[in-house]
Amino acid sequence: MSIGRLLVFAGLAIAVLGAVLMLGERANLPFGRLPGDIVWRGRNSTVYFPWVTCLILSVVASLVLWLIGRLR
Repeated sequence: MSIGRLLVFAGLAIAVLGAVLMLGERANLPFGRLPGDIVWRGRNSTVYFPWVTCLILSVVASLVLWLIGRLR
């Protein structure tokens, strides 16, 4: 795969990711603050773990890699 083709695919992936993030905000589901993400607030600290967001991103990344493998 040439470097030009790789850059085109990387640019398309970034554009798609940006569109998904914008649509998520419009649907009132901003990534990083989805229902199910864990937030614990103590007196002097806050612990935050977005496990639902990580799960969704993992599924999307797996699908993208699967599609790339199918296209080869």
